[in-house]
Formats: sequence, structure tokens, C-alpha cells
Amino acid sequence: MTLVRRALATLAGVTALVLLATSPAAADPGPPPSSMASLGDSITRGFNACGWYVDCTSRSFSTGDNSTVNSHYLRIRAVNPAIGGRNVNAAKTGAKSADVYAQAGTAVSQGAGYVTVLIGANDACTSSEASMTPVSTFRSNIDAALNRLRAGLPNAKVFVISIPDIHRLWSVGRGSGSARTAWSLFGICQSMLANPTSTSQADVDRRTRVRQRVVDYNTQLAQACAAYGANCRFDGNAVFGYPFSLNQLSGWDYFHPNTSGQQVLANVSYAAGFRW
Repeated sequence: MTLVRRALATLAGVTALVLLATSPAAADPGPPPSSMASLGDSITRGFNACGWYVDCTSRSFSTGDNSTVNSHYLRIRAVNPAIGGRNVNAAKTGAKSADVYAQAGTAVSQGAGYVTVLIGANDACTSSEASMTPVSTFRSNIDAALNRLRAGLPNAKVFVISIPDIHRLWSVGRGSGSARTAWSLFGICQSMLANPTSTSQADVDRRTRVRQRVVDYNTQLAQACAAYGANCRFDGNAVFGYPFSLNQLSGWDYFHPNTSGQQVLANVSYAAGFRW
């Protein structure tokens, strides 16, 4: 088991280094935007960050206005007050990659000058390994959404953020009885989190394959962003590689980031992006 974890850690490190080396994040981002939109799922909605099973958009790492989180929106507003009140959260709790095309339409209709995209956790976190979204389908969905943004917002800056490492979620939570109970009771991410204390080879291999699916999705996100052109940046796997802890997760489901987790997500992602 130790050897498996070491191998996974090495793979993550190599992948992150390769993607960071090719990331254009250090380039001049141009002037800060005067409007923005966020696309994604429950993470971007701030789900469970302030209440029992509700969206908490004020605490979204991207478009929220909670001062503790210090979102992308607040950081941009500090240097460009014109963005004030022009922060649209178009994400939807439960969304998968297939849903981002419609969300992109919302961003276009709002004339957003900056768009964050964090999607894919629900494509991998399903009721079983067999029901995960195929990699090719995931890529097609991402391409469709990005093409809609490029056509409708040709001058907007698009920031594509890597999917968090859900294997890390299992690793930090498997020793907590509260986490295991929540995962089982609410059927959370059973593709990864089923039988969380099992060390059988079948369960070890399943978790490794699910994690690899997330790695594959992130590879597709990086490639799709590169194909988009100069106005798109990928985070170089910064979010995927961040070693989040159990106390950064909601105590209601041990899956979604709490306020502290949203703050860290804002810090890590913003530093890997345009950095106005």
C-alpha cells in the first residue's frame, strides 16, 4: 500500500512539473477585467461552505464576495473597482462536463471579460467506476464549452482549473468515522470512496484507476486550453497537486471545501492563473 501511494505521489509530481513548465501563467495578463463569470459544479457554488446542504455562492473561490475567502473577484476588484457587482456564478451544483456548454452561454450573455472553469469532479465521482464519463466524451464536452466562449467572448480571458485529487480525499478521510459515515450515508463519490477502509487489491486497484481518470481529465483540460489560444490558461495542475487536509472539508459531507478550503482554493488557483 505504501509503495502504491509513493508511486501515485511521484506520478502527480511529474505531471505537475511538466504542465507547469508549459504554462503561460507568467506572461503579461493585460488589464484586469471589468466583469467575470464562473463555470463549474458545487465546488464553485460554495456548496456546504456556510450551511447545511445549500449553495453558498458568497464563499465561492471564484466569484464570491466573502472577505475571508478572498476570491478571484475580490482580488480583481481591489485593482479594478469597475468589476464591482459584475460577478456572475453560472456554475450548477451536480454539474458534469456536459453541462458546461449551457453555462458558457450564460457567461457569453453577460459579456464576461474573465471566465473561470472548474469542472470534472462529478464526471469521476459517480455511483460506480463503470459510470464515470469516458475521457473522449469529457474532452468533447470541454471543447464544445470553450468553443462557445471563444466565439461569443473572443477577447475574454479564460482560466481552466485542474480537478482536485479525489484520491487525496480518500486518503485524508478514511481514518475519520464521521467522514466514512457521511460518504456512505449520502452515497458520495462511491467510485472512489466505496469500502474506504478496505486494503483488498481490488479496492486498491479501483482507487488507482479512478485517480488515473482524474489525471486523464486534467490532461485533456490542459490540452483543450492550449488549443484555445493565448487567452486561455491552465493552472498547471496546481489545484490537483495541492495537499488539502480534512479540516478544509465541510463537516457535513467531508467532500466539499468549507470556508477554509474555499480560501485555499482561491489562493492556489489565483496564484497559478492570470494574477492581475
